Amino acid sequence: MKKVYIYTDGACSGNPGPGGYGTILKYNQHIKELSEGYKLTTNNRMELLAVIKGLEALKEPCEVTIYSDSKYIVDAINQKWVYKWKNQGWMRNSKEKALNSDLWERLLQLMEPHKTQFLWVKGHSGHPENERCDFLATEAIKKPHLLDDEEFMKERSVEDGLF
Repeated sequence: MKKVYIYTDGACSGNPGPGGYGTILKYNQHIKELSEGYKLTTNNRMELLAVIKGLEALKEPCEVTIYSDSKYIVDAINQKWVYKWKNQGWMRNSKEKALNSDLWERLLQLMEPHKTQFLWVKGHSGHPENERCDFLATEAIKKPHLLDDEEFMKERSVEDGLF
């Protein structure tokens, strides 16, 4: 298996608010950067999407080390919380819904063919790839023609009683 490193970060201007993600993939001397911005979303959704987009870019099963400054993601995977939420019908406990289940589902599916390891890095601490991902994410927010985070909007409409 090829050994790939994925560095990720998500950003939001307001939470919820306009958001973006930045992802860097490294394989040997090859480097690929990905980023996109969204009109209205949350920071956690952008953190998840950064990892998802990185895994979606892989064309074959790989040994993947994923670096994220999101304790939400790293702990949910490493502590196996996300598997518990899924097994409980995307509930964190008997009363509390697990947020972002659409993205967690995508992430779990994308992880299947790969051997993945999730490592936490402290954000804004000078880690070169994390700083670059943060830059990509925040710059993505500034671009014209931001995308719609349709699942977030659907979930928000239901919670707000709009539909």
